[in-house]
Amino acid sequence: MEFSVGVGKSDFAQLRMSGNYYVDKTDFIYELVNETDNTISLFTRPRRFGKTLMMSMMENFFNIDKDSREIFNGLAIARHADFCREWQNQYPVLFISFKDAEADEFDIAYAKLKTVIADVCKKIPYITDSESVNEGDKQIFERLMMQTGTESDVQNSLKVIMRMMRAVHGKPAILLIDEYDVPLARANENDAPDNRYYRKMLNVIRGIMSAALKDNEYLKFAVITGCLRIAKESIFTGTNNFVSYSVLDEDFSDCFGFTESEVEAMLAAADRREKAETIKAWYNGYVFGGSRVYCPWDVVNYLSALKKRRDAAPKCYWKNTSHNGVLLSFVKRTDFDVTEKFETLLNGGAVTQTVSDALTYDTLHSSEDNLWSVLLMTGYVTKADADETGETVSLKIPNREIATIFQDTVVAYFKDTADAEAIRRLINAFWEIDEARADELLSDFLWNTISYNDYHEDYYHAFLAGIFVGRGYSVESNKESGLGRPDILLRDKKNRRALIIEAKKAAKETDMDRLCDEALTQIADKKYAEGLYGYEQVFCYGIAFFQKQAKVKGRLA
Repeated sequence: MEFSVGVGKSDFAQLRMSGNYYVDKTDFIYELVNETDNTISLFTRPRRFGKTLMMSMMENFFNIDKDSREIFNGLAIARHADFCREWQNQYPVLFISFKDAEADEFDIAYAKLKTVIADVCKKIPYITDSESVNEGDKQIFERLMMQTGTESDVQNSLKVIMRMMRAVHGKPAILLIDEYDVPLARANENDAPDNRYYRKMLNVIRGIMSAALKDNEYLKFAVITGCLRIAKESIFTGTNNFVSYSVLDEDFSDCFGFTESEVEAMLAAADRREKAETIKAWYNGYVFGGSRVYCPWDVVNYLSALKKRRDAAPKCYWKNTSHNGVLLSFVKRTDFDVTEKFETLLNGGAVTQTVSDALTYDTLHSSEDNLWSVLLMTGYVTKADADETGETVSLKIPNREIATIFQDTVVAYFKDTADAEAIRRLINAFWEIDEARADELLSDFLWNTISYNDYHEDYYHAFLAGIFVGRGYSVESNKESGLGRPDILLRDKKNRRALIIEAKKAAKETDMDRLCDEALTQIADKKYAEGLYGYEQVFCYGIAFFQKQAKVKGRLA
């Protein structure tokens, strides 16, 4: 069969029936049921690590309303024949996802939550036909399906539906709640200073969870997934036999994410073995418990690109799927300074921090330790040592993809915090060909912002672009386009003058002077200034960077 991957497919049955490549994680079901006695299991992982697909897999396996033998045929779980006879398609399953129950305002988010519950009801309308179901529950069900239920109806919705399932099937229900914390995360992001949005949403979600999970005789067991573990005292108060598995825990540590052997098998199936080191450098490096894993979203996206173009370059797929503002808000904090720690991370080093996997959204930003914990749980940093245990751990950036997100944050931080007056003086120094002044000011900017020693020219290029963008000039930045044009082209149409900059990275300080000359020669040899018709003055600059130092040489074209 021709190799194909399903980008964005989180429906297990659809993935299997379409013939897409599937990394077999079905033994997770056997391990969870046969080797634990959990009534409630919470799994927290960063976004895009396969949580929804895992939940869909379980829903298809257990659901009494389905016959899933064909889609599980040949997979690891099928080897446990006795287990399959006892559990496969033998229990009613209530599967609900809260990922769409979010908005900028509480009323809209609450309305979306009611829609999510209504959609669940619409998938099982037959349940009201049974004479075994209580008439009062039927009325609540109808209100939930029509989105006319009271807040009490909403908070008791999952328990009512499970009670109805028990009445129809004579068996307790398996409850699967995916992305349980999304409504609270969005409420926290958009909350006003009085915390009313967050408190109101917390009350609703806590009510749903409490009714569904606490001493519920209609519950066989529950599996819940999310990005963060919200402290038991905040949302899971009173729940019994509750077990949480975060990125710090050994159990089930290789179930979310792809292991190296799984990625090697995918590359072999795709006939792209030569990309093993590239894919490892960009998308591996996450340490969950004692396991090292790749981000599945990235691997699948990159393999899809490689199928079309064997020479496809790796990209940052993950950053477009997750809210990256947490990094910028972290580094901009004024009550503590993390710039040196960020520099250590960007240099490939590790920082030692006290972390916790039990947080509450309204206290996420209350301390530096909490923020490092958030970065760990959301995948921006990972444990540096897989064997390290305890609350104090060494943290590092997992791979090149996340490093680029950190670098983007550094540039954004510079743009937001740079001294506007100092930038004005720097630009004037360029117009006046005051090389010494430009050296000094550029070096000051580098010293005062987050930077790192393993510099690439792209970093300096973005740094320079950040100085000029938004200052009233027309700025072209062509480093990434590879068009054979200058790194920076700035046009001052009002004064009919232009600025051309070619930037070089020096391997050592003594190379800086020579590289400035080479940059100026490149501007002349490639005739960068010839297309600037009508501009009375064209200033050409060669700039060499070595770590946090800058050397500037300029002249008129």
